[in-house]
Amino acid sequence: MDKPLLIASDVDGTLLDPMERMSPRTAAVLRRAGEAGVPVVLATGRPPRWIPAVAEPGGLTGYAVCANGAVLYDIAADEVVSVHGALEPMLLTDAVGELSKVLPGCGFAAERVGRRALDPEVQHLVVEHGYRNPWGDGEGARVSRAEIVGRPAVKLLVSHPDMTSDEMARAARAVLDESVDITFSASGGLIEIAAHGITKATGLAEVAERFAVPVERIIAFGDMPNDVEMLKWAGHGVAMANAHPDVLAVADEVTSPNSEDGVAQVLERWF
Repeated sequence: MDKPLLIASDVDGTLLDPMERMSPRTAAVLRRAGEAGVPVVLATGRPPRWIPAVAEPGGLTGYAVCANGAVLYDIAADEVVSVHGALEPMLLTDAVGELSKVLPGCGFAAERVGRRALDPEVQHLVVEHGYRNPWGDGEGARVSRAEIVGRPAVKLLVSHPDMTSDEMARAARAVLDESVDITFSASGGLIEIAAHGITKATGLAEVAERFAVPVERIIAFGDMPNDVEMLKWAGHGVAMANAHPDVLAVADEVTSPNSEDGVAQVLERWF
């Protein structure tokens, strides 16, 4: 492709190495792209509160598409710019009820946002007893299931200790049909549920419109099923060699794994 006018990248398994660090090589090429006037946009399942630590090494101060497209966050301003497709209590209740039947033993959590990455007026993550965070960080306020479904959320998280994410997603899609979008960004028994039609691609489309960049001049990088729509939408979609088969199947190009600076290897063609 021609020199990209906008760069979009997933974070975990893509921009960061297996130790969840941004390498000096990757950080340097992101800084060079920014200095050349090309916006670098993080597109991730992560919430806004997890973004500043990722952005800082690469000098990223622009936008981040968070929660798989539901939230647009301005890094420099520490401002949630927009929220799309919040899951309302009735839909959350129905989804949790159906999932409890087909995924017995699962646990639920809900992600919410405020006006900033860390808003003292908001419980950003609420979890029920039995929800297992695959990252093992113990994050989240412990609440009842009624409280999880009782307020709007940007993302519903579902974990299961004895299933893979692929297995969970197949079971969930069989009962939820097209009422929500089901994806995942980790393989170890966690699926992520958003309002129907909300993806990283829809979030990036909003950013592209703000910069007046045509989709043909956008390059996007990813590794997991929550990146599929983004890679299909972008002018040039790049999958990591460590990517899920669904991502490899839609990519225009496959680069080296995240352990070998695959993103940097591609961007160094222009920057």
